[in-house]
Amino acid sequence: METLEILVKTQKIDISSFDPETYRKDFPILGEKVHGKPLVYFDNAATTQKPSSVIDTISDYYRHSNANVHRAIHELGDRATTAFEEARKKVAGFIGAKSERQIIFTRGTTEAINLVAAGWGRKFMEEGDEIILSEMEHHSNLIPWQILARETGARLRFIPFTDEGTIDFPVFEQLLSGKTKLIAITHMSNVFGTINPIKRIISMAHDRGVPVLLDAAQSVPHLPVDVEFLDCDFLAFSGHKMMGPTGIGVLYAKSRILENMNPYQGGGEMINSVWLENATWNEIPHKFEAGTPNIAGAVGLAAAIDYINKIGMVSMTLWEQELTTYALDKMSEIDGITIYGHAPERGGVISFNLLDIHPHDMSHLLDQSGIAVRAGHHCAQPIMRKLDIAATTRASFYFYNTKSEIDYFVEQLKQAKSFFGY
Repeated sequence: METLEILVKTQKIDISSFDPETYRKDFPILGEKVHGKPLVYFDNAATTQKPSSVIDTISDYYRHSNANVHRAIHELGDRATTAFEEARKKVAGFIGAKSERQIIFTRGTTEAINLVAAGWGRKFMEEGDEIILSEMEHHSNLIPWQILARETGARLRFIPFTDEGTIDFPVFEQLLSGKTKLIAITHMSNVFGTINPIKRIISMAHDRGVPVLLDAAQSVPHLPVDVEFLDCDFLAFSGHKMMGPTGIGVLYAKSRILENMNPYQGGGEMINSVWLENATWNEIPHKFEAGTPNIAGAVGLAAAIDYINKIGMVSMTLWEQELTTYALDKMSEIDGITIYGHAPERGGVISFNLLDIHPHDMSHLLDQSGIAVRAGHHCAQPIMRKLDIAATTRASFYFYNTKSEIDYFVEQLKQAKSFFGY
């Protein structure tokens, strides 16, 4: 959390005046009722809700600027292209990238990681090379590397997680060797909420000339993330987890790496010149954006960034930390509850089980009270296997959540015990 500490000190932020009610009115869906009860939305790690400004921006684009980008010689094409490329610049600024050329628009974190595995991995990985991952990875940062390893003969090595849900650093130091070709690791776990010591990992990797990819799906929406400060080589995240629309995501990579990567997909836009038998590629970032892009998605993501900047990411982060601490304290008072992950640095994700109530049953019961949580393996089956459980219930918070919602949630957990006969 190095970046957050620096920003809090320099900006002198006082979280005591933060009031989520100020922002809740900007989200139409938060006024919905579910089964006759006010909606309590605690499924933010899966996807976040959208403010009116994002919804209106997407609608406005389709009403007034809808056209294809980059090649049209007409006014609507100019409007669409300008909006799309301005969104790219806004994303670059948001994560501290040197240039918008380092920003590739994708469908989401999953496609961004697959792009790296295909465009970089297939070109540079060889038999005997090693990729270091952690045992706490989301399937999106595991399956692409499994496929690549099968294709190239590379080997996957895994950093274990401890009982606290933190990575085992001594083992990581042992795994890092002359065979290591890439480290691909989550910045923040979607199961434990653990914020990994990324700056330290990257520094150790770069001392050995090893590039690092960050799965930032859970971190970019919730933490101040600066790619120049972290010095990561790749970073992937999704728009829908930060109040943007679904179907839009971002891959950041250093320019020299992108220049040397192969295209991920072929088609229109990603070419320079085409003959019947061969072709040459467009400049970055367009080299990796074959076909018509999700223009409205990029425009909506830019609007989401505007909204975040208006509030202030550091204020959002500090409020989520306060909410999480409050929730952990309240939940720990419930007899029979097991909370998974106790990292000293963590985000607003709490995975738990209550006695032997199945998470699916728990989620269904909470839904009847208007509370939306996630139940299952959270696309992290290896974690569940190591914990020797089938699934967990997961509550995840965002800046628009309140302490009163947590009080209601905890009360419903207690009611669940009675309902199931405990």
